[in-house]
Amino acid sequence: MNKAALALTRPRGRPRGNPPTREAIVSAARGLFLERGYRRTTLRAVAGAAGVDPALIAHHFGSKKGLFADVMRFQCANALATEDVLGGDRATLPDRLIDAVTDLWEDADFQQLTTQGDEAAEAIREYLERELLDRLVEFLGGRDATVRAAAVVTILGGLIYTRYLNPLPTHAALTPSEARRMLAPSLHAALAPGPRRRSGTGAAQAFAARTVAADR
Repeated sequence: MNKAALALTRPRGRPRGNPPTREAIVSAARGLFLERGYRRTTLRAVAGAAGVDPALIAHHFGSKKGLFADVMRFQCANALATEDVLGGDRATLPDRLIDAVTDLWEDADFQQLTTQGDEAAEAIREYLERELLDRLVEFLGGRDATVRAAAVVTILGGLIYTRYLNPLPTHAALTPSEARRMLAPSLHAALAPGPRRRSGTGAAQAFAARTVAADR
């Protein structure tokens, strides 16, 4: 596996603490969020299920909202930013990205997590706009990598929104293979290196500029 593909599987952001402990907390939290829902799950209950002190959860995640966001990001990263998806043949990357999105969002447990209020939508949005965008920029490389990655995230975000979060009847009625056939050409075009784009043209370029500014 090349260095770019390997980097895609590494967590970003603040130090993650002791990995086994952190993973145990995320796993326990996921089970309780599924069983009780976001509102009825307490940090004390998560700590008991994970066998850790509640203060350790506050130290690593800051709050219940932070813990829930990590649960959602972990689910998304496991589906989208894996060696199987991003480390294979670039010619078939669009198909793999779309399949990863539809496989994740049509999983019953993940769907249940996504219905748990604004916290879920916010966590998904932050994952797409920050972590996935950064990983794609690093993976693609080149002078226009940010614009290309932003175009990919825009297409995938549109698929998620119109098929799952706020489904349009036409899009929701498509099978995953039909969705792949419809969107793969757009992803191919977004991923392909092209001539230097003019400043200010294209929704993807504007999206990229806003994302980079927000991360500063």
